[in-house]
Amino acid sequence: MRGVRERGVWSEMSILKIDEIRKMSERELVEELERLQRDLIRERSMVATGGTPENPGRIREIRRTIARIKTVLRERELLSEGEKRR
Repeated sequence: MRGVRERGVWSEMSILKIDEIRKMSERELVEELERLQRDLIRERSMVATGGTPENPGRIREIRRTIARIKTVLRERELLSEGEKRR
């Protein structure tokens, strides 16, 4: 997994490029999707309770990465359905 250096320490970064997502197995995608959804809940709850997020753009990054993963999962689902019909 990629990381980014924040405040002197390495932390995991949520952004995955579409080509990285396409290289992942379905199991990896589902695991990553679940992890990102937990991160999104955590970030949103922090904001809702009046806390200030370390990175204000992180919620947007997480949401977009979740959308990318769901898109790839759906593409694979449609591809497998198309192959079954043949």
